[in-house]
Amino acid sequence: MTTLTVTAKGQVTLRKDLLQHLGIQPGDKIAVDKLPDGRIEVKAAQPAGQISDVFNFLKRENAPSLSIEDINEIAAQGWAGDR
Repeated sequence: MTTLTVTAKGQVTLRKDLLQHLGIQPGDKIAVDKLPDGRIEVKAAQPAGQISDVFNFLKRENAPSLSIEDINEIAAQGWAGDR
């Protein structure tokens, strides 16, 4: 178990090993849930995006759309950088 110290401002700093365990990088968010028995649960916050955020992710400017066959062929070859 890790013991943390609360500052005069009521702040707690999580140690680097705890952040690594959570998969937290600088700039990421942490979600904290208050449990009924006086404990808290800390976990990496999941981005609140929408599925529409990924539309056109594979779109290539000034190039025709890829067919499913084209995509499967590229996937079978592995990623070779910018095409």
